[in-house]
Amino acid sequence: MERIAEKTRKLDFLSGETLDSAIEVHRILGGPGLLEGVYEEALAHELKLRGHTVKRQVAVPIKYKGQSINKPLFLDLFIDNLLIIEVKSVEQFNPIFQAQVLTYLRLIGLPLGLIVNFGEQYIKHGFYRVVNNFPGG
Repeated sequence: MERIAEKTRKLDFLSGETLDSAIEVHRILGGPGLLEGVYEEALAHELKLRGHTVKRQVAVPIKYKGQSINKPLFLDLFIDNLLIIEVKSVEQFNPIFQAQVLTYLRLIGLPLGLIVNFGEQYIKHGFYRVVNNFPGG
């Protein structure tokens, strides 16, 4: 039980670090209006500056009935091997983004992912937590 509480604390900390980092990136780059790739690279850099391990465009293999599918999915950012971040830069949030992140979480077996939409005027309005209630299974 202690291990679960420790992992939860670490994920909460990473979520806070991501929000703070996203706010910093949004502020320095002048708000919305740039392509997702620009925000993704800047957010990755900001998180690295804060001491985190950051992987970009990580391939997630997909299997169907024992067969590997040749078209993997790609995570935008994978932080400290614990947290998935999907970066968006759109005017309006679409619930399909949550389904996308939930699918990633289920495929990898992780409990939490974030969506950060840099297309919002204020990052706090574009920050979403996606919870997988059945990680690892």
